[in-house]
Amino acid sequence: MTMDSGVRNMLDERDRIIIEMLTRDARTPFTEIAKVLGISETAVRKRVKALEEAGVIKQYTAVVDPSRLGYNLVSLTGIDTLPEKIFEVANKLKEFEFVRKVYLTSGDHMIMAEVWARDGEDLSDIISNRIGKIEGVVKVCPAIILEKLK
Repeated sequence: MTMDSGVRNMLDERDRIIIEMLTRDARTPFTEIAKVLGISETAVRKRVKALEEAGVIKQYTAVVDPSRLGYNLVSLTGIDTLPEKIFEVANKLKEFEFVRKVYLTSGDHMIMAEVWARDGEDLSDIISNRIGKIEGVVKVCPAIILEKLK
């Protein structure tokens, strides 16, 4: 669900700072946010609750370093399918542990998936024998991430 323009227009500078701080670190204490904004912790708590209820803040999550878990290759993988199979393929991709994110796109590929692999051999097996064998997949185009800049 996307945020409608009414909610977007209701956000003030304090809300934007709260969002920015929580985006950088979802565990930022409300007391720290309150200090930055010059308001009470209770006021921050109310604003965060309102942002959650409006669907602006949808969830809190941890960012994991794949290499610390033994995944030394991360690939943004484009997947093209038969048009009538796109949703079936996307749903199948969501089931695989090595697929961390799945997006339907309007770009060069119908589906983009973030794939975590242990090494080149593992990625090759995933591409050829797992993703490539899903019924309806016609092309798989992995792009290995060399460095995350932002």
